[in-house]
Amino acid sequence: MTENTTSREEATFTDDEQHETVRDRYAGVASEDTDCCESNTTADCCSDTESPTSGDTDTETLTGCCTNDKTSATWAEHVGYSSEDIESVPADANLGLGCGNPTAIANLSPGRTVLDLGSGGGFDCFLAANEVGTEGHVIGVDMTPEMIEKARTSSENNDAENVEFRLGVIEHLPVGDETVDVIISNCVINLSPDKRQVCEEAYRVLHPGGRLAISDVVLTAKLPEELRADLDSIAECIGGASLIERLEALLEETGFQDVRIEPKDETQDFIREWGDDRDLDEYLVSATIRGHKPSA
Repeated sequence: MTENTTSREEATFTDDEQHETVRDRYAGVASEDTDCCESNTTADCCSDTESPTSGDTDTETLTGCCTNDKTSATWAEHVGYSSEDIESVPADANLGLGCGNPTAIANLSPGRTVLDLGSGGGFDCFLAANEVGTEGHVIGVDMTPEMIEKARTSSENNDAENVEFRLGVIEHLPVGDETVDVIISNCVINLSPDKRQVCEEAYRVLHPGGRLAISDVVLTAKLPEELRADLDSIAECIGGASLIERLEALLEETGFQDVRIEPKDETQDFIREWGDDRDLDEYLVSATIRGHKPSA
């Protein structure tokens, strides 16, 4: 039985429909003149709530991928990036997305080849490129053409010669066997309808001894069915999250060793903002996910 049928038994939509919903949402983010957190629309970005400003009036603010600070820079700091990280990459690459900082746990070194699953505007790719240097190589894979175009433009404008962006889905990576040293990803695997296939593809492209360093949202308790079976909830990084035990099992069954999924309790404040009428921190937490492919 595949991951998608075990995680949403009563779903009435197909894997292709899930991909299309996610792609449409993030195409909208990529196409906005401003970043996700500065946008005043919710159709292409995050859920919305009514939140008080510093004055006496209420204003519509974005949550889900943003904080009430409404800037991508403050959001990035909120989820674990330093001001030096933010200033070191092209400003257009930071779209106010993500739920952690995978490069902080990746232990990257010069000359390594890094793959980013769901690279978006390229934020984590450019950070990784700084770490691996001119002798290294970073590949970003994203299924949204608008994101790929945006990331490639940032790369060209900033002469980032050790970074490239490829259009593709993370269930079928456009990457050769055993060609990658480290895989990073930031709040993307939860969006996939077939996480087992994602794990198998990650294992395939890693060199023996290669490793995962991922930030994602995971479940600490079973999510209500109305959220698990809702396409918009999945595209908002809620409905498609896996239970920690389930994700650990998938990675170990694929062949990964020393799998560690560590919840980050400090992320509960921003996850609490994601739900309009329920406390999602009762179910969700951001976590670091690590493991390695055995050496030959």
